Amino acid sequence: MNSTDNTNPQSGSAPLPLGGDGGRLSCLIIGSGPAGYTAAIYAGRANLSPVLYTGMQMGGQLTQTTIVENFPGYPEGVDANQMMGELQQQAARFGADIRFGVITKVDLSKRPYTVTTDDGTELEADTIIIATGASAKYLGLDDEKKYNGQGVSACATCDGFFYRKKVVAVVGGGDTACEEATYLAGLCQKVYMIVRKPFLRASDIMKKRVEENPKIEILYEHNTIGLYGENGVEGAHLVKRKGEADEECYDLPIDGFFLAIGHKPNTDVFAEWLQLDETGYIKTVGDSPCVLDKEGNILPGVFAAGDCADPHYRQAIVAAGSGCKAALEAERYLQTL
Repeated sequence: MNSTDNTNPQSGSAPLPLGGDGGRLSCLIIGSGPAGYTAAIYAGRANLSPVLYTGMQMGGQLTQTTIVENFPGYPEGVDANQMMGELQQQAARFGADIRFGVITKVDLSKRPYTVTTDDGTELEADTIIIATGASAKYLGLDDEKKYNGQGVSACATCDGFFYRKKVVAVVGGGDTACEEATYLAGLCQKVYMIVRKPFLRASDIMKKRVEENPKIEILYEHNTIGLYGENGVEGAHLVKRKGEADEECYDLPIDGFFLAIGHKPNTDVFAEWLQLDETGYIKTVGDSPCVLDKEGNILPGVFAAGDCADPHYRQAIVAAGSGCKAALEAERYLQTL
């Protein structure tokens, strides 16, 4: 899509940002993953003079993995940090003002909207694109950090390809864990499901799917207490029936360790103003990036993109597409001011 021609008629070349007045921002983007950077690229090309605050994790949670092989345009795969760096450079090329910092407070009660950064700076913005992402839940083991990107992953769709014909374990007993285990069973030689409880919490259809899959073995009443390996994960230290009289500790040789115990959307700062689902994901209106206030009304000029509003897919390409939609909607909204 071509950006709106917003050329200054007096100079013949200098672009004028849509919306905004003096120190007021036309477009504020919160978050720097695929959704945030894509929104910045589109907003920059539309002469919105976007300002993007990266959050604490520049590049988003994708930077915690190693090679990305399922993002279009990289036939040989690409280092995740390289890809996010290139998205950042592309956004900057189109005029995005990228700032390292965290938004700690927002006021969406009136327009222009007000936000406060972690250094106390207050900003006003006519449009806000929320792209704060979601963080995978971990068990809290030191070894998870030690082997992050070296056998530990929170995304089977992202990293399962690297474990073809190998042995892996999936932690969790809900629908997500069953989906991950089923996906990995299509690639791997063997998949263990490490389940803390004596049953699966998943829906009946998902239970049936994993129970009938010959490549999946469910280890009920098991807890992971550590991982081991020289140059990456080679196995997990497990406890069966922890705390019981027949407690048993043993090591399980595996090549990959996948967490599937849920994600937490990074949306706490917006909870006072926006409708969130029971897990904390921002509710949007149908297929649009428009958000709802607490009364169920569309909040003009505020949009959500990426994993903070996506409890289903959580893929970089989907996040990027939603960032594009949010920027296009921000541009259309600013044209009405």
